[in-house]
Amino acid sequence: MIATITLNPSLDRTITVHGLRLNESNRWTGLRLYAGGKGIDVSRAIHEMDGKTTAYGFIGGAEGRALEILLDEEGVPFSFTPVERGTRTNFIITDTETFQQTIINAPGPHISKRELERFAEKLKRIYPPPDLLVASGSVPPGVPANIYYDIVLGAKGNGVRTILDTEGQWLKEGIKAKPYLVKPNVREAEELLETELPTEEAIIKAALNLVKMGVEIAVISRGKEGIITATKENIFKAVPPPVKVRSAIGAGDCTIAGLVLKLAYGEPLIEACRLAVAMGSATVLTPGTELCHRADVERLLPQIKVWEMATKERAKTFFAAGKQEAP
Repeated sequence: MIATITLNPSLDRTITVHGLRLNESNRWTGLRLYAGGKGIDVSRAIHEMDGKTTAYGFIGGAEGRALEILLDEEGVPFSFTPVERGTRTNFIITDTETFQQTIINAPGPHISKRELERFAEKLKRIYPPPDLLVASGSVPPGVPANIYYDIVLGAKGNGVRTILDTEGQWLKEGIKAKPYLVKPNVREAEELLETELPTEEAIIKAALNLVKMGVEIAVISRGKEGIITATKENIFKAVPPPVKVRSAIGAGDCTIAGLVLKLAYGEPLIEACRLAVAMGSATVLTPGTELCHRADVERLLPQIKVWEMATKERAKTFFAAGKQEAP
């Protein structure tokens, strides 16, 4: 089973308009509700591909109950920790005339110390322990910035491998616990390493630097250009075919889902990269916050190009340098 953690879930309202006009009255042409949050999206994508998963996190108020109903309707298992304040609502406005999206995210409810303690106790009681634990997304008010450090360290103490997918200070603190895998995009990697990554070679060195920091697998996502994946022995590049983009929301989460669906059960990393890019690419074919569909994933999978970019000798030479190198 693959467990996911969403500390700051959301009830996403996706609104479509045809020709958004600022400072004017607009009439929406469609409104849909989705259970949102990065870890929840990972669980939804895993479920779509018939994988076993349970979503964990905080939930509260009428918005939280609506989110649970949506997950229940999809058949996605969850075990949330109830909190006093309501789950946040995000708004995604899609203009079907220009194909542009405007996203308005709420900060989330304040989490009390006692609520955080109850959540930590629930994680300790997961039995049997998950094959992998995915911790991702933003952190709501009241939760310390080093929360992911504690989660990763606690999971490692129970022999559970952790995937960390967050940004900013949360990533900077969480990576100190040396998670099994991290998946920043280029911008997030630049912020973490405090350097620009203008070329593919710079991105490769950045991924190797993340491994040198103690991460076993570093994946840097590059949008339509796919992903670069590095370990101490291998560097892989996976690239999707050209596809028509309807919405990029959730593509990174589905990429994570593809990785963990293979890695949880000991399949080769190169095949995990292939499925990851297929699921991420299938997601951009869907509107709003809708995620990948299995039929699209299976259609795209044979079209994903994956190859090893460097020999083991190159990777070994990099790590033999001893200290972290700047890309």
